[in-house]
Amino acid sequence: MSHVGITQAIHFVERYGYALLFFWVLAEQGALPIPSVPLLVAVGSLVRTGRLNAAVAISSCVAGALVADSVWFHFGRRRGKSVLRFLCRVSLEPDSCVRQTENAFLKYGLNTLLFAKFIPGLNAVAAPLAGDSGTGVARFLTLDALGVVIWSASYIGVGYLFSDQLELVLAYAQRLGSGLVILVGALFAAWILWKFIQRRRFLRQIEVARITPEELRDRMDAGEDFYVVDVRSSLASDSSSLPGAIRLSPEDLTVNWTQVPRDREIILFCS
Repeated sequence: MSHVGITQAIHFVERYGYALLFFWVLAEQGALPIPSVPLLVAVGSLVRTGRLNAAVAISSCVAGALVADSVWFHFGRRRGKSVLRFLCRVSLEPDSCVRQTENAFLKYGLNTLLFAKFIPGLNAVAAPLAGDSGTGVARFLTLDALGVVIWSASYIGVGYLFSDQLELVLAYAQRLGSGLVILVGALFAAWILWKFIQRRRFLRQIEVARITPEELRDRMDAGEDFYVVDVRSSLASDSSSLPGAIRLSPEDLTVNWTQVPRDREIILFCS
């Protein structure tokens, strides 16, 4: 990106900043992989120079997020856990997505909405999870809006406080030109590739030890003696479980591993 290109980008944000914030946050909360943090920080720098108004900028973020979150909230209310499973499945870390989301809501309840926007995995499923929990619309909108205010104001504040440093970064970026775009793109692609490789490596490690539900059923019908531990989260499964299975979360299994017998074959039932 040339010096002229960067300058034009700054002028574009300055001129259309509020509309850009609305649609950008709307798209991100709608599950598109376009992070809003860099834009929020840039807006904070423009707020310090008086070219944008902080209150209007935050209001634009709240409006965009509430539109998208309200849609996910109603999807969660109508479709329940199927929406959560879909959102977590498209993530590069679906297993941790489900588990961390469940743990956060069990610990903090609907107050999770106050900090959900700071956590990528949790941000994706917080609204449909709130809908699935039976929360009233008014209470959801109130806490969700407050969470967006905290989130957007925090990053706009960072841009405001470090405006001088951002100008130095911008000047350096102008000297790098298109090389900066290539570098950022390469780093992002490398991160995605690394997460994908980690995911595939994990799946290959457990593949050799897997059995299908049909194989497990046949072995149970044959009367084989083994110990079944159901480690599924309540978000990834319904209330049913295998006959005789002991339900333990992965965390409980780590802490209470001595409760698991060593004289029988152990089968972990997971999603």
